[in-house]
Amino acid sequence: MPEIFSASASQAAGDTSWTRREILQQPDTLRASQAMLREHQSAIEAFLRPLLGRADLRVILTGAGTSAFIGESLAPWLSAVLDRPVEAIATTDIVSAPALHLRADVPTLLVSFGRSGSSPESIAAVDLADTLVSSTHHLVITCNAEGELARRAGGSTHVVVLPEATHDRAFAMTSSFTAMTFAALSIFTGIAAMDGRIDKIARAVTDAITAADARMAALAGRCFDRVVYLGSGVFKGLAREAALKLMELSDGAIVTAFDTPLGFRHGPKTILNDRTLAMVFVSNDPLTRRYDLDIIEELRRDGRSGAVLAISAQPIECEAIMVSHLDRAADADLLFPFIVPAQLFGLHNSLRLGITPDTPNASGTVNRVVQGVRIHAVGA
Repeated sequence: MPEIFSASASQAAGDTSWTRREILQQPDTLRASQAMLREHQSAIEAFLRPLLGRADLRVILTGAGTSAFIGESLAPWLSAVLDRPVEAIATTDIVSAPALHLRADVPTLLVSFGRSGSSPESIAAVDLADTLVSSTHHLVITCNAEGELARRAGGSTHVVVLPEATHDRAFAMTSSFTAMTFAALSIFTGIAAMDGRIDKIARAVTDAITAADARMAALAGRCFDRVVYLGSGVFKGLAREAALKLMELSDGAIVTAFDTPLGFRHGPKTILNDRTLAMVFVSNDPLTRRYDLDIIEELRRDGRSGAVLAISAQPIECEAIMVSHLDRAADADLLFPFIVPAQLFGLHNSLRLGITPDTPNASGTVNRVVQGVRIHAVGA
């Protein structure tokens, strides 16, 4: 597949990093991912249909780091759509305490997300499930056709390899996050049905890039020491991903946190001071939105934070990044444009701090594919 790239005014000003390119390419990689899913729809559905027809099937969404937050974002939504419990359990939790997370006598579909598909925990989680669960099936969603997970296709495993452009070259996962999230949403809610939604989603991401780029640069210039991301429902997982993006791209120089608007009052609100930015992802759901608006109003009234910014698809009376085309959309569709301002904010802070965005951790403490993990045998 040819390289996907979109130009921008700020890129022309000097930032030619892969991080920027991979943020900007997301409208195209989302469309390309849906096209690929349509091409392989029959095989994907033939694998999943009999499994999802089983009332006793347990569904676990898993991954590490950003890949784990895909599951955290989608699990509540897919539980409602599929009318069955869908759990998000990180590979790092499965590997370190398999007895707490795997059930030997419960048929399980393990949905593994992996940009590289070669992280030690990803491989170990699959092996543990095969060893400890009597009936295990695997759906692998990855960006790397050469990764270890991708090479495990066959038998009780079905592998979905997304377009090559989604295999981000930069350290921070951006287009790989949105592409794998979209793939899972499309697969489990109906690939054909997503044809009617992908165009609006991609256009919303394009407009979010345009609306947020210069504003995120200006906001980064205010040099916040702390940033907290708040979101309800599917946006709790997205808030966690946003917090990680800024932490990664600032090389830990900026303290980040995440919570739900209701949970934030129960202690975490003490993070606020005049050097804190609060960013709130606002739901389209009428009830959930009321709670999101309440915390925004409270934060503005308290006046303790340096700034409050809402990300919303519906009109809102406060400083906000407005997302177009999706004012009536399901919250799951908002995941894709909503993450864009957070990605750009991380990028602009990286540049402000004089950090190379593609390799922000100069010390090598963390790596693009995790290193230094020892996998210990169960019972050893």
